[in-house]
Amino acid sequence: MVVNKNLFRWISILVSFIIVTLILWNTYTFFQNFKDEERAKMNIWAKAFEDVNNNDDLNAVINELSLEILQSNNSTPMIIVNNKGEYDLQNIKGFEVKDTLKVQKLIKVFEEENTPIEAKFKGVVLQTIYYGNSSLINKLKYYPLALLLILVLFGSVIFFFYKSNKNAVQNKLWAGMAKETAHQIGTPLSSLIGWLEILKSENVSEDTIYEMDKDISRLQTITERFSKIGSVPKLERKNIVDETKITFDYLQSRSSKLVSFVFESRELEIYSQLNSQLFSWTIENLIKNAIDAMKGKGELKVMISQLEDVVSISIHDTGKGIPKAQFSKIFEPGFTSKKRGWGLGLSLSKRIVEDYHNGKIRVLSSEIDKGTVMQIKLKTVV
Repeated sequence: MVVNKNLFRWISILVSFIIVTLILWNTYTFFQNFKDEERAKMNIWAKAFEDVNNNDDLNAVINELSLEILQSNNSTPMIIVNNKGEYDLQNIKGFEVKDTLKVQKLIKVFEEENTPIEAKFKGVVLQTIYYGNSSLINKLKYYPLALLLILVLFGSVIFFFYKSNKNAVQNKLWAGMAKETAHQIGTPLSSLIGWLEILKSENVSEDTIYEMDKDISRLQTITERFSKIGSVPKLERKNIVDETKITFDYLQSRSSKLVSFVFESRELEIYSQLNSQLFSWTIENLIKNAIDAMKGKGELKVMISQLEDVVSISIHDTGKGIPKAQFSKIFEPGFTSKKRGWGLGLSLSKRIVEDYHNGKIRVLSSEIDKGTVMQIKLKTVV
């Protein structure tokens, strides 16, 4: 999952770079065309100046200059309609004079773009010129949008890198805190193990010793969980039904009797690549959240099912429910609906499932005051 995010990041940067390059190249071409048109206008002006100085026949100069101007327009699309209704198309590709219907539609388009110009002689209209925007004008029209797109792209890239760096710093902070917590727990845990051995030699009740041993083992598991944050965990082929049932049974024995626990799985063996400690942590977080949502009273059901190469673990509760607008927010670090709590449980669960196990975790369904179904999906292995 981390690899996919990095790949997406670099693909986004590459695509942004290509788009910006194309826009800049198009801008360069646009200005070159502008430059060429200005050059053509200056050539006409120079030709007119030369002819005026070298020719005594002013009418001939005017006629020649007019012809030069008419021939110089090779970019503006136009339709010239004479007083007989005949068409003359200039700088328009893909149209023929015979195709009257298409020409009429194009005339309407040109009328919307620019007001037609009438060519008159002695007050009589000889021709009506309908003209559209040249490709240069069209490019100029969209040029501000291109600049805006460049700004948005660069802004997005800067924001993306800023957010990535910020997340990286936060991840290092949480990883450091987790490892320090594991280290701090380790010292009293070693002492507890020693005291347990002393109690065994003092003929203390076996039931008491057994329960204390289970809790110490649990503390060792928690320590291993925290020590694995920030490092790539080792995944092994495990029976996901057994792994889930171990955590389920442990929490059932230590929860209120007002909560009805139900475990269902059609299959006894479904294998997946797991890290036992981290997977157990995820199941524990989801079950504890479900119990909290029911305020210690209701029905909690864990269901495991397999469809082709995917295994689904669903945790059902009859609690207060989650508003639909919060389905994705509950996985954000710091988000919590409890008066006490740091809002890290579901955030860690999402990271464990999606980043470390390449699976998916989501709110499958929820109704206010009726309950919630949380779902984990993982790939199975043979």
